[in-house]
Amino acid sequence: MLADIMSLSTTDPSQLTDAEVLARSWKEPELFAVLVHRYEAPLLRRAKTILRSPEDAEEAVQDAFTKMYLYADKYKPQEGASFSSWMYTILNRVAYTKYTARRKEWEKTAELEPEHYEALPDVHAEFLEDLSIRDEVISALSKLPETASKILRMQFIEGKTQEEIATEEHLSIPAVKTRVHRAKKLFKQSYDEQHYD
Repeated sequence: MLADIMSLSTTDPSQLTDAEVLARSWKEPELFAVLVHRYEAPLLRRAKTILRSPEDAEEAVQDAFTKMYLYADKYKPQEGASFSSWMYTILNRVAYTKYTARRKEWEKTAELEPEHYEALPDVHAEFLEDLSIRDEVISALSKLPETASKILRMQFIEGKTQEEIATEEHLSIPAVKTRVHRAKKLFKQSYDEQHYD
């Protein structure tokens, strides 16, 4: 993939922070390969957990990197948020959009007859693990106040941008950012309580 591109920058790219690499990649596009090299593997793992298809996951990661490069000027460091969280947010939006499209395709396909299930590979254990994680997330969301649960669903499950949420909820963008930040703290607390108690 893109990670094979070599950087010819005069500064050693390994000494640059992620944000510096992103900012400089506008004038030195080959530098963007540094971010791809740093994040391609973890982003691919994340995409596979959402899409469960290696091909779809690779496509989602490439689309996410493209968006990161094209919208590099939109990146603004935020207190309490790491650079990687910005990248994961973009990937999550891309992957969930692709997942929603795939789900619509799956709904149009005919269901298998019971005897055909026997010919399928055994993915029962993986399915149960994914289902368990989803149930834990849904359970944690259900314990949050309605406003917190709703805003997390809109951004991270429905893949809406903060601008779209602001329009729909008749809020300012700073108000949306504040609500998302608070909701994420509440979600982590709720998830940790059910997971570690």
